[in-house]
Amino acid sequence: MDNMIITLDFKSDTPIYVQLRNEIVIGIGSGELADGEKLPTVRQMAEDLGINAMTVNKAYAILKNEGFISIDRRHGATVAPIGNGQPEFKEKLENELRLVISEASVKGIGREEFMQMCAGIFSSVSFKSTSITE
Repeated sequence: MDNMIITLDFKSDTPIYVQLRNEIVIGIGSGELADGEKLPTVRQMAEDLGINAMTVNKAYAILKNEGFISIDRRHGATVAPIGNGQPEFKEKLENELRLVISEASVKGIGREEFMQMCAGIFSSVSFKSTSITE
């Protein structure tokens, strides 16, 4: 976690705990955070980012519930191994993509441009699981 930079936008309408959750998920997806890597303690993360410890605690709890991290009272929070695309997650992903694609379409982004954007982002993420196919 030492080399990962977490950027929070305090002027954004997106809650800080959601931003923190998203930054950590992106860090895992991009390979900046490896399987089993230890995350800072809630107190340390809060201090480093200049935010309330309860905000970090809430982000960590969400990440744990979503299976991105595991939390052990003695060893703290660590990055969980990459999953194998559970059906519940695929359904959630489809719903979120439906919304994002609809928003893009309404804002004038065509299919080809959208697919190119997706391909560019997809290639920047380092997948370690063999269950993800193109």
